[in-house]
Amino acid sequence: MSVDHAAHRFAAFRHVGYRRYFFSRFLAYFAIQILSVAVGWQIYDLTRDPFDLGLIGLFQFLPSLVLILVTGTVADRYNRRVIMGICMTVSTLCAAALLLLTVMGLFSPWPVYAILVVFGIERAFLAPAAQSLAPNLVPTEHLPNAIAWNSTSWQTATIVGPVAGGLIYGFGPVVPYAVSLCFFAAAALMVFAVPKPTMRTPAAGQSWQTITAGFRYIRAEKVVLGAISLDLFAVLLGGAVALMPVFARDILALGPWGLGLLRAAPGVGAVGMAVWLAAHPIRNRAGFHMFIGVALFGLATVVFGLSATPWISIAALVVLGAADMISVYVREILIALWTPDELRGRVNAVNMVFVGASNELGEFRAGMMASGFGAVFAVAFGGIGTLLVSLLWAVGFPQLRKIDTLDVPEKHRAV
Repeated sequence: MSVDHAAHRFAAFRHVGYRRYFFSRFLAYFAIQILSVAVGWQIYDLTRDPFDLGLIGLFQFLPSLVLILVTGTVADRYNRRVIMGICMTVSTLCAAALLLLTVMGLFSPWPVYAILVVFGIERAFLAPAAQSLAPNLVPTEHLPNAIAWNSTSWQTATIVGPVAGGLIYGFGPVVPYAVSLCFFAAAALMVFAVPKPTMRTPAAGQSWQTITAGFRYIRAEKVVLGAISLDLFAVLLGGAVALMPVFARDILALGPWGLGLLRAAPGVGAVGMAVWLAAHPIRNRAGFHMFIGVALFGLATVVFGLSATPWISIAALVVLGAADMISVYVREILIALWTPDELRGRVNAVNMVFVGASNELGEFRAGMMASGFGAVFAVAFGGIGTLLVSLLWAVGFPQLRKIDTLDVPEKHRAV
C-alpha cells in the first residue's frame, strides 16, 4: 500500500476530535451488543416465547417515535458533544440497573422492559446528535471516509460484541452487564474529551415551522426520502436479529456461543465491506449499487430463514451484512451531503426513527409472526418482502436509482 493511499484511507483520523468521537462510539456500540445478547438470552430463558423477544425491540423504539419532534431540534440547538456525553452516562446507569436486578435475583421481563424504555429515550437523543456531530469534526472532503469508518466501528462492535457477550454469558449473566457498564462509562468520558467543534448552525428560535423543518425537507427532497424509506421497509421486513435466540437454540441446536456467532456473522460481512469502501469508495452508479445491496440483503435473509445447517446460515448472514453495508454507506453519505447543516439534527432525528422502526419494529414484526407461524416462515417471508421493496422503490424513486457520484449536490454548495 502506498503512503498516499494509506493517508487517504485514514484521512478522517487526522483530526483529534474525530478520533475521540470514533472510539467513544465504538465502545458504546460494543457495550450495546454485549447487553443485547445478555438481555435477549436471559428473557428467552425465562419465558421461551419469541413474542417477548419482539417486545425488547418495541420498547426501545417507542421513545424515538414519541420524541421525534424534540430530539432533532435539541441536536440542532445545543452542543451535540455534550448531548452525546449525557446520553452515554444514562446508558451507564441503565446497565447498572440491569446488573443490580440480576445480582438481586429480581430479573424479570417487565422491570427489564422499563429499563429498556429509558435506554430507548437515551438513544432517541443520542442518535441525531451523534450523526450530526461527525460532519462538524472533519472537513467535507473527508466526510465519506469518516462515514465509512463510523460504519466500520459499528460493524466491528457487531462482530466482536455478540461473540464476547455469548462467551462471557457462560460465566453468568452478571458478567456481561458489568462489562457493558464499564464500556459505557469509558465512552462517556471519551466523548466529553472531544474538543468543542466550531458551531456551524445558527440557534433558530422555537416554532412549529422550525420543529417540523426536518419532515418538510425530507418530503421535498425525493433522494433523501427514497433513501430513508427504502431502509425502513427493507429492514422492517427483512430483520431477523430478534429471532436469532430461537434459531440458535431450537433450529440450529447452538448454545449461547453459537448465538454470538450468529449475531456476529452479519458484522463480519459488513465490516469487510466497510473497510473495502473506506479504501475504494463508490464513485459511480451509487444509486444502482444501493438497490443491488438491498436486493442481496433480502435474498440472503431468505437463505438464512430456510437453512437448517449452521455453516450455511452463518454464510448467508455474512452476505447479508456485506449487502446491507453497501446500502448503509450510500444512504448515510447522501443524507449527510444532501442535508444543510442547520437541518442535520432534525433530519437525522427522522432518519433515526426510520432506522429504529426498521430495526426495533422489525424485531417486533418478526417476533409476532414467529409466535403465530414459526420462526422459519417469519424470516423467509420477510426476505421475500425485502426483495419486492427493492424492486418497487427502484421504480418509484428514479432520482435515487440514477444517483451517480456521492458528492455535495450543486444546489447545496457554497457560492
